[in-house]
Amino acid sequence: MTTTAKTSELVIDISEQICTLTLQRPQLANALNFDLLEALRHTLGELRCSGDFRVCILTGAGEKAFCAGADLKERATLPPEQVRRFIATIREVTDRLADFPKPVIAAINGLALGGGTELALACDIRIAADTALLGLTETSLGIIPGGGGTQRLPRLVGKGRAKELIFTARRIAAAEAAEIGLIEKVVPSAELAQQSRQLARNIAQNAPLALEMAKWAINYGYETDLLTGLQLESRAYDVIIPTKDRLEGLAAFQQKRKPIYRGE
Repeated sequence: MTTTAKTSELVIDISEQICTLTLQRPQLANALNFDLLEALRHTLGELRCSGDFRVCILTGAGEKAFCAGADLKERATLPPEQVRRFIATIREVTDRLADFPKPVIAAINGLALGGGTELALACDIRIAADTALLGLTETSLGIIPGGGGTQRLPRLVGKGRAKELIFTARRIAAAEAAEIGLIEKVVPSAELAQQSRQLARNIAQNAPLALEMAKWAINYGYETDLLTGLQLESRAYDVIIPTKDRLEGLAAFQQKRKPIYRGE
């Protein structure tokens, strides 16, 4: 099944069991305004329980930017109460990304600053073009990261490294981001879409309920001690035991064939 939907700010394409969400403001470096944030918030809510795909890719339109953060021209016109609403909305979007039941890949096709880096941090796996630049640059603007950056970055790169990056507002190239664990892989810019999609295909061939529960166990177990994390893993495994997909996986292994998973 192939489905494509487009608003003025966001393109949604579903094919090959992969949902690709493309931020659609290339003339403004895919910067986040209220309309784009609302489109993302609504779309992530609508797609949460969809059975039409098994993996999601988040990327930006064009070749220059994944997302340059907040639209500062819009921000400059907002009174304080609207700024608070904007921050609350970006926090809700990043939380929905992080809590999305299916694996989410960030395909970082260029500049990813401020809220753009925070969107990537909320995804499960990050692949960046070799031309990408990342950074939580908010302190240079007199603010702090407000979309989860102060919490998610230390969990990936460590507290000291995160403080250095946030305190200095330094932009880093994709190679350095991979070296410190901020992203998982750097690829040539021309290969980003293909390699991101191939990774998504590799994930999508596996059992969707197993993917969902593995993500749940990793996300929630990571936030607690080892013993509690192991108990959460056991609970997640218990959910999988009665599924038809588990039996299909065993049957396919015994019959030396590729399993056909249906999410049941």
